[in-house]
Amino acid sequence: MIAGQTGPSAVSPLPRSVRRAIDAMHQNVARNWSVTELAAVAGVSGRTLQRQFLAFLGRTPGTTLSDIRFERARRELLQGLPCAKVMDVALRCGFTHFGRFSVAYRRRYGETPSGTLKRQAVFGAALASLPSFLVSPCDRPTIAFGPIGSCAEHGEVAANVADDLATALARAGISVVGEERSACYRLVGAIRGTGLRTHLTLRLIENGSGRQLWAYRSDGALDDCTVPEQLAARIAAALQPCLRLAEIDRAVRKPGTDLSPHDLALRAMPGVLALDADGNARALELLERAMDLDPKHALATALAAWAHIQGVVYHFTTAVHDERARSIDLARKAMALSGDATVLAVLGNALTLLGELDSAELVVRKALSVDGGSAWAWSRSGWIEVYRGDPESGIERLKIALDLAPHDPLAFNSMVGIGCAHFKAGNYAEAASWQERALIEHPSAVWVHRTLCPAYVLGGIKPAAHRSLGALRQQYPELTVSELQLGMPPLSQGHCDLVVGALRDIGLPA
Repeated sequence: MIAGQTGPSAVSPLPRSVRRAIDAMHQNVARNWSVTELAAVAGVSGRTLQRQFLAFLGRTPGTTLSDIRFERARRELLQGLPCAKVMDVALRCGFTHFGRFSVAYRRRYGETPSGTLKRQAVFGAALASLPSFLVSPCDRPTIAFGPIGSCAEHGEVAANVADDLATALARAGISVVGEERSACYRLVGAIRGTGLRTHLTLRLIENGSGRQLWAYRSDGALDDCTVPEQLAARIAAALQPCLRLAEIDRAVRKPGTDLSPHDLALRAMPGVLALDADGNARALELLERAMDLDPKHALATALAAWAHIQGVVYHFTTAVHDERARSIDLARKAMALSGDATVLAVLGNALTLLGELDSAELVVRKALSVDGGSAWAWSRSGWIEVYRGDPESGIERLKIALDLAPHDPLAFNSMVGIGCAHFKAGNYAEAASWQERALIEHPSAVWVHRTLCPAYVLGGIKPAAHRSLGALRQQYPELTVSELQLGMPPLSQGHCDLVVGALRDIGLPA
């Protein structure tokens, strides 16, 4: 969990009794804790403990235990260890009735436990097949990372995990050093426990302020020879969104007279990632300044290519042809520049929206060959599969992106992609559900209604379709079917016809 994440405890500190009860649940998640037993651990009466849980968490102790169990099971399944079996995971997490666990898990996460485990096996196989090469260090964030603390029993495992994690961080565009004085951040880790109760913990701390920015925990055996590399890629992927935010914050805090091209690109990044008109406009101003200072700055150039084509695809501009031409020019320029996995993934986004799917696929493959844990590259790879007409493969890749970085600013766009994939497969209710989730995560992305509204229409949910069209037209009052077609991303002709036909039928002017 990233430090600073909001929740009930952020509003009011938890009483010590509640913290003790929750700690006990975490330490023995498989135990069928009664309120009486938890109250004894907490040092209060059962009635008091129940009242405190409801007041501070909004949940009963039983519901809290269930949530902890599901989170633990989800985490183990997402790790996708080669020896993992769904039934074993369920039993370790306190679920003795496998059928009920499977049904409740699917209701909670939108897929079966075996589906989660299968996808992680796909990720592991893809990661193992990727070539390994690194890019030259340039404008990289710097992390001091030393040995992972452990007892003698886990000494070799700790060393292997540390080595693989250092490599994964380098592939993700992060400079790893041993000297804390020369780094902006430090990563500290420890391995505790034995056997299947082993757990690895990591914390990212900002040097200078001492703030904890991020924390990670992995449970389960770590002595399988295939575990460390896959685990390292997942840790590096989970760390990246938080580290990116920290680097953006550092750039924002710098004096305006002392900004490098990279600082300007970082300041622009949130606007590009927002996928809305205001953010896009702010970002382009900053990116133009960055490219004026350094015409060959790879990140600024790739971000600008993406931002210009966003203006077309998401209806932020009426100068459609000029913006498309500018994006093409910048994308071609970016392809000639060297860059890390982030630059390549950003460029892949621009090329995809430009309809250059072959070039986009090559660039995204290169991004994954640099950093197999890049959530942005996996997401773009999934979108390309959807555009090419393979929704099943697209969903698999988009869910890998969500699993790797569920709190990333672009996670909502992976949800949109999964919705489009289900639409492509004719599963209109599921398509609408995923795109509704995306809008909840990112309400300003009103353009999502372009594909959400048709899903409602084709699913026979006319009242929701009318509301969706109303939201779209409120944001884009001049939008017509013709203008929408000019900005449509590279959907197949059949997919495009369904979208356009449904919008026309529900009332979008021609």
